[in-house]
Amino acid sequence: MESITVVSLLDVISELFSDEISIAVSNTSEYIYYRPSKRIDLKIRRGDPLKDGTIAYKAVNTGQKVSEFIDRDVFGIPYHGMAVPFFHDGKIEGCVTAIFPSLTSGKLVVTIKSEDGWIPVPFSQVIYLEAKEKKTFVYAEGHSGTHKYSLQEFEFLLPKDDFIRCHRSFIVNVNHIKEIHPDTHSTFILTMKNGDRVQVSQSYSSYFRRLLGF
Repeated sequence: MESITVVSLLDVISELFSDEISIAVSNTSEYIYYRPSKRIDLKIRRGDPLKDGTIAYKAVNTGQKVSEFIDRDVFGIPYHGMAVPFFHDGKIEGCVTAIFPSLTSGKLVVTIKSEDGWIPVPFSQVIYLEAKEKKTFVYAEGHSGTHKYSLQEFEFLLPKDDFIRCHRSFIVNVNHIKEIHPDTHSTFILTMKNGDRVQVSQSYSSYFRRLLGF
């Protein structure tokens, strides 16, 4: 097999991500790769230094994964992102950053696809989201349908005070939880106000309990 360049490999890996997501790779001081998405472009160029206040800067300096919202003061564009550091022989060498577009103040709805068309649903009316059959299903007050975003993308787009990832297949609106019941192996079953039941998996149970304070 002929040798391949790091850039060629990153280009291929980037194709695995949604067109909504920009990808940046940096060493400990500057960016070495950037692929903008169709929805958001931070205008990063190879060789640009890591800016104080960015999630890439925080990930490199803490050695930990960073996931948060960054306002427009840093790049001139607000965005949500996740930066994951990578290491070699125990020493941090840089990080990979996924950059998601931020919803503007005018976009406070989830527009779901129904059998007859599309329905804009306010965040407050969304009960939970479920990933199944390679689709994302949105269940809301009086409506249900599908959406093109993945649950990972919704994690950045939905208000963090109201929506919690509780399972690899579920995100729930905590305002629509009626009851929480213990289940086997440190897991829980949520009874939602619409009567549906949603599982909290073991891998998310500690995180879920900490956020809800019980």
